[in-house]
Amino acid sequence: MYLAKETRYDSMQYHRCGNSGLLLPAVSLGLWHNFGSDGNFENMKDMCFTAFDNGITHFDLANNYGPEPGAAEINFGKILKEGLGAYRDELIISTKAGYEMWPGPYGNWGSRKYLVASLDQSLKRMGLDYVDIYYHHRPDPDTPLEETAEALDHIVKSGKALYVGISNYDREQTIAIAELFAQKKTPFVINQRKYSMLERAIEKDGLKDYAAAHGIGIITFCPLAQGLLTDRYLNGIPQDSRIRTDGRFLKESAVSEEILGKVRQLSGLAAERGQSLAQMALAWILRDKDITSVLIGASRPGQILDNIGMLKNLNFSQEERRRIDEILL
Repeated sequence: MYLAKETRYDSMQYHRCGNSGLLLPAVSLGLWHNFGSDGNFENMKDMCFTAFDNGITHFDLANNYGPEPGAAEINFGKILKEGLGAYRDELIISTKAGYEMWPGPYGNWGSRKYLVASLDQSLKRMGLDYVDIYYHHRPDPDTPLEETAEALDHIVKSGKALYVGISNYDREQTIAIAELFAQKKTPFVINQRKYSMLERAIEKDGLKDYAAAHGIGIITFCPLAQGLLTDRYLNGIPQDSRIRTDGRFLKESAVSEEILGKVRQLSGLAAERGQSLAQMALAWILRDKDITSVLIGASRPGQILDNIGMLKNLNFSQEERRRIDEILL
């Protein structure tokens, strides 16, 4: 078990989250994978302490992370009890609700009933009185946006969350709910979106620029495109890869020769920069200083340390940017 060190913040960068007073580490740890009921608890604990020992103060969860749904929060609650919780005031803990969590009409989407009940369950699973950021996990096409915004505002005023966020909202949806939050003076600070060298929707719809211009933080998930932007698939699909062993998120059809050709070229450029492909892909997300934090996943502590290594070289020359865009676009 790792013990937190007084020097744990020295190697990490912290970025202001929009116009708020909140600072997030450049690298945050996501508990989407490898923290479920099928994982090794000692490995989970080692990953969380390794992250914290190296300045990662932000741990990102959701009600449905598992398997089974709720399992990641249960396991994280155990990790808090086994030592990490002693540093609660140094931690940013976030969770979400918006996807199906329990059967029946009240366990999904964005109603006040669901959002409040789900957070109560999440707090109980983790053994917490409050979370630092509570997200609506996805837009609800049927519930009035005003109801969702009002529910999140109520949650903050009830003391169960310090800030609110949204996830998977595009530019226009972000503008709409941000206006409601502004009217209520809700501490809305962040949008969580998928973003990587291979997934650039937040650039195409204008969200990235809009958020930077209007004081809204952005934290990105899947920065390594489920492992495609690592050395893992340069020579084909390994038998022990997530594609072969899981297949829920990264499909074999996504690993085309065209994509692999691009990935191999990017790997060559990363080597010129003295980085692994994964490190360069993470650094690229932070290149314009308008992304607050990058969420990483890990299956072992060493991966966390490898990913943090990208902070040693975050700068891209104009020539490197040109070459990357030429490869990707």
